[in-house]
Amino acid sequence: MSNVELIPVITTETPFLLPLFSCTVTAGFPSPATDHLEGLFDLNRLLLRHPDATYLLRVSGESMAGAEIHAGDLLAVDKHMEADHNHIVVAVVHGECTVKRLVRDGTTWWLKPENPAFKPYEITDTDELRIWGVVTHVVHELIPGKLTALLQSLD
Repeated sequence: MSNVELIPVITTETPFLLPLFSCTVTAGFPSPATDHLEGLFDLNRLLLRHPDATYLLRVSGESMAGAEIHAGDLLAVDKHMEADHNHIVVAVVHGECTVKRLVRDGTTWWLKPENPAFKPYEITDTDELRIWGVVTHVVHELIPGKLTALLQSLD
C-alpha cells in the first residue's frame, strides 16, 4: 500500500482569484491582453467544494502513475463525497493508508492501482477498511523543489 502524508488545509473566507482567459491553448501561452480575459476564477471554489470536509495529502510511491498521480503530488480529498465505482479514493486498509481506484466488478469491490507493477486488492467483508474520501484534484509540481520547500515552511 502507498504511504500518504496529511497536509493541513486552512479554510479562508477570502477568495483566491486568478484571471481566467477565454482563449484556449494547445501549445502556447494565453495572451495577457484584457480583451481575452473572461473573468476571475476562485481556486478555492474548485479545490475546496466542501471546505470543512476537504484535506490535502502528499503522495509517496508510484502505484497510481497511470492516473498521473506521482510521488510528491498533492491530492485534494473530499470526505463529503460518497465514493463510487471508478473513483480514486483514499482508504485505510488494516491500519495502512493508501490511494487507489475503487472498482466494482459484479458484486466484488476492488482497490486497484494504476500501475501494472502493483496488484489489485479485493475488498472482503472481513476487511478492516475505511474510505477517507474521494480524490477530486491532483496538484503536480512542474518546477522541482517549489512544492517541497513550501510544505517544509509549514513545519
